[in-house]
Amino acid sequence: MVVNTTGYLIVGAVAFLVTFVSTPIVVLFARRFGLVVEPDERRVHTRPTPDVGGIAMFAGFLAAMFIASKMGRFGELFASNNSEPLGVVLACSAVFAVGLIDDIHEISAPAKIAGTVVGGVLLVVFGVTMFFFRVPLWDVFVLSPDWAPLITVLWLIGMTNAVNLIDGLDGLAAGIVAIAAGSYFLYSHHLDQEHFLKPPNIGPLIAIIAVGICLGFLPHNFNPAKIFMGDGGALLLGALMAVSTSVVGGRADPNTQQQFRGQTFFFYAPLFIPLVILGVPILDTLFAIVRRARKGGGLATADKGHLHHRLMNLGHGQRRSVMILWLWTALLSGFVLYPAFSQTGNAVVPLGIAAAALMLYTILHPQIRRRAQRDEFVRPDDATRKTDDISSR
Repeated sequence: MVVNTTGYLIVGAVAFLVTFVSTPIVVLFARRFGLVVEPDERRVHTRPTPDVGGIAMFAGFLAAMFIASKMGRFGELFASNNSEPLGVVLACSAVFAVGLIDDIHEISAPAKIAGTVVGGVLLVVFGVTMFFFRVPLWDVFVLSPDWAPLITVLWLIGMTNAVNLIDGLDGLAAGIVAIAAGSYFLYSHHLDQEHFLKPPNIGPLIAIIAVGICLGFLPHNFNPAKIFMGDGGALLLGALMAVSTSVVGGRADPNTQQQFRGQTFFFYAPLFIPLVILGVPILDTLFAIVRRARKGGGLATADKGHLHHRLMNLGHGQRRSVMILWLWTALLSGFVLYPAFSQTGNAVVPLGIAAAALMLYTILHPQIRRRAQRDEFVRPDDATRKTDDISSR
């Protein structure tokens, strides 16, 4: 049975309301017990701010899953013979707990990876794995019992770290994941309605829950943020995206590639759609790996070389930097969704023009030109003392 859009919207609304209402409570709780992060040289905020917003997001996730389990339209998904919903709850709980512990008492990077691996193992144990792995322009591979657990764990580690690394400015991660998850919900729900996903598939449900959580948290997190999601929230969002993308892209009917051959590349390789939709955090992760490897530092070493920091160094304030990266995510999502829904591949030209315009805006905005002209008059001995302007504009 294909669940109609209304059912998903109800669950998403529950995730939104619970997260939105509980976040101020978490703010009071965090300030009462000193669960705040102080400003330092690698952070851009200027006042002590609670960093355990993931607690409210986790509450929204649990509430939405509970309501979905009580709705008849999701009866097949939550049937007693389907262990996947329980596996998702347990795995996300494990990943969130590791992040929350790190927010309260900092733990080592290997410990966080180990906790994420535990979450991945829980997914495997409860059957939340990929069935197929598509290599573009080559073939579809059926994953054996030996490979499915490894790829599931690696996919979870990759997604959680991608979201965690991009969480560097007020509202950045929440906005990017909201756009990405919303786009992926539309795509996966479309596949479901066209009967290219074997029911019941939990992917669309998890995607819409991620949207609700992000939208509920964002009003409290946008600049100037009253609270940060912390590692607990970032790892939770990464886990939700990992689950949704793997059970949709890794389970879509292999015959899809034959029926849609010549229509669009994205139906041919659905597992690679999240790599496009989540292009900003994934690109930022790859840059971070290369940058830190060249410097000889550990991959977990914090720095200020992320995409959002580079935008601010160009002269953009926090809000504009965040909105530019939101726009890039929306643009990449549109690049996927347009051909999927229009059954044509003609979106490349208009979206390419939009991408070029956005890039020009990023680089050639008047304030950036004024900054460049101002820097020309800085004396050489003063240049070494010049600090980046990170104030909001």
